[in-house]
Amino acid sequence: MTQTVTRGESLGAQVARVLRQRIVRGELAPGARITEEALAEEFSVSRGPVRDALTQLSFEKLVEVQRPRGVYIVGLTHDDVDQLYSLRGALEQLALSRAMRVDDDARWAAMAAAVGRMGEAADAGDHAAFVAADLEFHSQIYALADHPRLEGAWNQYLPTFTALLEVTINHDEDLHESSGDHAKLMDVMRSGTPTQAAKVLSEHLDGARERMLSEIATRA
Repeated sequence: MTQTVTRGESLGAQVARVLRQRIVRGELAPGARITEEALAEEFSVSRGPVRDALTQLSFEKLVEVQRPRGVYIVGLTHDDVDQLYSLRGALEQLALSRAMRVDDDARWAAMAAAVGRMGEAADAGDHAAFVAADLEFHSQIYALADHPRLEGAWNQYLPTFTALLEVTINHDEDLHESSGDHAKLMDVMRSGTPTQAAKVLSEHLDGARERMLSEIATRA
């Protein structure tokens, strides 16, 4: 089936997003071979955007480029998931500790708005809207940290964690508990101690990791 791409987001980013989703969902199995030619035909684009997409996915360790033989799906193993969430934990704990220094209420408004949108999405059972608000919430932790390099590292892996969240969020039929977890995290960041906030964040990320591992286990 031919996939359509739009002209807003770069073509390479759009191709990468679709392929990333397929890999994380297990629709493209580890070891499967894909070609630039087939992808260019499927997405109705030139090979340039396809190469850009494969370069990005190679950086994310989701594919392995073996020229001239082709491109092979790496996929996600138990160890890959552990690595990704341990990396995110290290990044986000640092961002959280720095964000908690911010006293200006106005700078917390965007995070509070994201919490509000998560609540609305939970009420509506809208998983896609919840994912967008969830990612915005966590991105705000990095924005509050005032550490451009740290925020840049998060943004590099944000596409991967977006794909992971799109999978794990479907384990929750009722989104209210997750919405409440984010509200709790924001509250403890604003009024609790760094140790309390670190514990809440760790428990939150551990839950996401376990849901992703559960997803992978069902494919075995």
